[in-house]
Amino acid sequence: MELQFKDLDSSALKTLAPLFTFRENKTCDSVFLGLFLWKDYYQVRYAVGDDNTIFLRIAADGKEYAALPICKAAGLSHSFDVLKDYFNQTLGLKLNIFLADEAAVRLLNLPEDEFDVEELEDARDYLYSGDALRSLAGRKLHKKKNLVNSFVRTWEGRFEYRRLTCAEGAEIKSFLARWGVAREERMEGQLEHEILGIHEILRCCSLLDITMAGVYIDGTLEAFTIGSCNPLEQMAVIHIEKANPEIKGLYQFINQQFLIHEFPDAVLINREDDLGDPGLRQAKLSYCPIDFARKYRIRQR
Repeated sequence: MELQFKDLDSSALKTLAPLFTFRENKTCDSVFLGLFLWKDYYQVRYAVGDDNTIFLRIAADGKEYAALPICKAAGLSHSFDVLKDYFNQTLGLKLNIFLADEAAVRLLNLPEDEFDVEELEDARDYLYSGDALRSLAGRKLHKKKNLVNSFVRTWEGRFEYRRLTCAEGAEIKSFLARWGVAREERMEGQLEHEILGIHEILRCCSLLDITMAGVYIDGTLEAFTIGSCNPLEQMAVIHIEKANPEIKGLYQFINQQFLIHEFPDAVLINREDDLGDPGLRQAKLSYCPIDFARKYRIRQR
């Protein structure tokens, strides 16, 4: 069949969201919200093929890429060939796949004389034990637990953890505006697009299967987070976590409470990648990941 690609907009939500998470994949891209958050940054377009396979085209650095087809494991090899033929015959390009997950690379077992497969180290997602991040028990996470306890003591009687709904959209936008001013020197590139992506999530909030929570201090929203669930992997994916950096222990508090209240049974926690940013890398390593969800670029020779 001829693939007909369309822009990924709110009208696609009901079609695409139920078709995710049909095979092993521990990356943040295994859930629909990860794709939706960055759809404008990567200029995502989609087509639905046979057996409800989702094909994705993305653009970055002025080049045309694809994501791996989203389908059941048994159909991945066939769908990969369909995508390759589309790039070769319709677009006149060699297939160039961005952010392929490790399980799929292993499953495809592509011939080395036809494809180059390269790990993208800065794109690997950090994986954590759900029990460890909820309890913060043990020597390795002792400093995190101390920061949480310090926050609770300092703001006792003045803070409230609360699950957020679409109705709090205006408060979240107001918080983001304040948070953005505090990060003004870095409000460019991916960070700026992340903020725009959050606004788009809030615009389509009632159509998305998401979980949001925030921490209020003296009645003002000072931290908020967004997550979603990959039930096949028993994994929570934390897409967004923002907090007032001037409030000691607030990041650690919302991190722990979000998992305790909203994802109490998640075995794995995916806190996404570090974008190659040294500060983010240090922060994510400080939580003692148990593994990484590695991602790859696949280039047709």
